[in-house]
Amino acid sequence: MATLNIFCAGAAQAVMMQIAAKYKSDSGNDVVTNFGAVGAMKARVVAGEPADVIVLTAALIDELIAQGLAVAGSRVDLGKVGTGVAVRAGTPLPDVGDTRVLRGNLLAAKRVLFPDPAVATAGKVVMSALDKMGITDELKGRLHFFPNGYAAMNNLAQSKGLHEMGITQITEIVANKGVTLVGPLPAEVQNIAVYSAGLAADSANAQLGQEFIRRLTGFAAQPVLSAAGFDVGS
Repeated sequence: MATLNIFCAGAAQAVMMQIAAKYKSDSGNDVVTNFGAVGAMKARVVAGEPADVIVLTAALIDELIAQGLAVAGSRVDLGKVGTGVAVRAGTPLPDVGDTRVLRGNLLAAKRVLFPDPAVATAGKVVMSALDKMGITDELKGRLHFFPNGYAAMNNLAQSKGLHEMGITQITEIVANKGVTLVGPLPAEVQNIAVYSAGLAADSANAQLGQEFIRRLTGFAAQPVLSAAGFDVGS
């Protein structure tokens, strides 16, 4: 029995867990999954932790290929993911349809929860959006950073507070039944990320890793990806 070591962005966690479970059942091989913000996952690969399959943004997979840490030509895209706004399930849904209304609702929020911009794609998107809306300083005391989007959404789901908003990748919102997706960020402050899989250059199980990537990105995975919030269209 072989063991595949996988480092995966939180945005793809829900899909990865389903595909990994099916792979383990079908193949008899084990899968060790590591989830977190893209920056943290990339740092662990760069530090030399054993890896077979890496799932990050396309840009970071390309960086790992350039650094010789992922196999050239192995990158396969899963799909596109936007950043969205969430509230705790069962609470009123604010209007986020345009930047002006979103700005007002953010200013009225008691807490705004999102991934740490130091390591997470969504966190960088949020900070950029706040800067564009000119409200970063006004919200400074109400911004709450988390290691990844899942942690932010879990905290929001368990909170008892009122007028709280979470912002992270849509796939991380859809996966948490304790929160409700209000909608995507408006186009003016949106940033669509492409997530991709790549084979680690030092994989001890390169053939199995390639097979796993095919399962993760192939035709049969498209309904799973779509249901999780990925845009798998052209």
